[in-house]
Amino acid sequence: MKTKYLDKRGWRRLLRSDYKEKIIDYNGERILVGLIDIHKVRSPLTVPILGEKVRVCDNHYKWLQVMPEERNYSITVMYDDKGEVLQYYFDINVEHTLELGNARRRDIYLDVLVLPDGRYELVDERDLKRAIKRGHITKEQYDYAYAVANEVIEEIDTDFSRFETLVHYCRKSLA
Repeated sequence: MKTKYLDKRGWRRLLRSDYKEKIIDYNGERILVGLIDIHKVRSPLTVPILGEKVRVCDNHYKWLQVMPEERNYSITVMYDDKGEVLQYYFDINVEHTLELGNARRRDIYLDVLVLPDGRYELVDERDLKRAIKRGHITKEQYDYAYAVANEVIEEIDTDFSRFETLVHYCRKSLA
C-alpha cells in the first residue's frame, strides 16, 4: 500500500499548479475537499477507460479531490480546460487522514473509474493480486478492497446522480 497526498506533492508530471483545500460538512458528514488547478504539465496524460482514450491531465485542467471521513474511498474528479468532467476516479483506501495541509490516504490498489454518463470499470486488479502474492497485503485486506469497490459499484448502479450532487456541492464550496 502507498500513502498518497491529496495535493499531489512530488508528482513530476506537474510543473506548475495551485492547490486549495478545506473541510466541509455535507449532510452531517465531514469531507476534505481539495482542488488542484493544473497550470502546466511536463506532458499530457491519456488513459484508456472502457475502450476509449481519455486525456485526464493537461495544461489548465483541474482535479477535484473529495475525501469523506467515514467512507473507505476517495474521489478524484478530473475536469478539462473547459470545465467539463472527464472522469470520476474512486480510490479504495484502507484509511485516510483529513488534515489540512497534509491530507493523505493509504491506497489499497483497487480503483473504480466512472465516465460522466455513469459507465464504469474496475481497474488495477493485477496490482492488488500482485500485492497479495508478494505478501504486501493480507487476504483480509484483499477481500476488503473488493468489498469496498463492490459497494461503490452498487451505489453507482443504484443512483450515480448522488455522486454528481456531492461533487457539485464540494466544487462550489471551494469557489
